[in-house]
Amino acid sequence: MTAGDIPDAFDVLTVVILRRPADAPELPEDELDALQARHLAYRAELGRRGFLVANGPFLEQSDQSFRGMSIFACDPDEAARLSGEDPSVLAGRLTFEVMQWWIGAGSLAFPGAEGTVGDRRFMNNL
Repeated sequence: MTAGDIPDAFDVLTVVILRRPADAPELPEDELDALQARHLAYRAELGRRGFLVANGPFLEQSDQSFRGMSIFACDPDEAARLSGEDPSVLAGRLTFEVMQWWIGAGSLAFPGAEGTVGDRRFMNNL
């Protein structure tokens, strides 16, 4: 495929963007540390259970409200449900946005994932 070509097929992935809301509650340092530990443990558990295939924080971003991104191996509704149960979301320190990301088929791989991640869609079926 050359630059400017439209792929014949796409892999459609579920992406969750975590954001810090403007009205996030202020917490003492020890509570923030404990909450962050629970948040990280929750995300790790989602990975162990096969829901989360890639996850990580943003650094040096132009909008400091963006905190991180996750790619889920489930549909957007399930990703929203699971994200809503994150301890940092429940505490009001994070919010999330769920979206589908269409990328050229086969352009991204998740070798640690069991099974297929996302849905393959073909241009002639759209």
